[in-house]
Amino acid sequence: MIDFYTWTTPNGRKVSIMLEECGLPYRVHAVNIGKNEQFTPQFVAINPNSKIPAIVDADGPDGRPISIMESGAILVYLAGKTGKYLPQAVRGRYEVLQWLMFQMGGVGPMFGQVHHFLRAAKEPVPYAIKRYTTETRRLYGVLDAHLANHEWLGGGEYSIAEMATYPWVARHEWHKTDLRAFPNVKRWYDAISARPAVQRGMAVPQV
Repeated sequence: MIDFYTWTTPNGRKVSIMLEECGLPYRVHAVNIGKNEQFTPQFVAINPNSKIPAIVDADGPDGRPISIMESGAILVYLAGKTGKYLPQAVRGRYEVLQWLMFQMGGVGPMFGQVHHFLRAAKEPVPYAIKRYTTETRRLYGVLDAHLANHEWLGGGEYSIAEMATYPWVARHEWHKTDLRAFPNVKRWYDAISARPAVQRGMAVPQV
């Protein structure tokens, strides 16, 4: 059994999608970041960076429990545990990992900044809105150009790169992006949206 600590964010939903896709048994522990529950001593003992998501796998690689933080690392761990959604072939594996890193280093931080300055800032900050909106659209352009010639982001098959990126694209309305302007991203997005495991994962946690 995997204990899964999460909240209703794209980073959390990456992991719930992976857990659902792999069919792994897990228990959900909702960590309400709006109430600063990520800073409790109990959670800090699991993730010293006080961020969701995190997991504790009672059946770790050496038969002992293991705690894993950082959504990308959790996806790689679960792929290694199950042998799913990360190609075994060396070339395919690195094709997937580069797009996973693209999400971790670009899509997540930039989309997140747009969300903050459009939705959470106490007053408009035009420079920040322009800066992060421009970069968000550039990243959509990178995705769209790649998906024009590839069905999936990496490795020629549905992978953890999709699971990492999809929940951020699912908030396209939050960053005022019309997916019709990026038809290849929309095709990819619609295909992932139709997957039952993705639909279940996107509903976790139920609050």
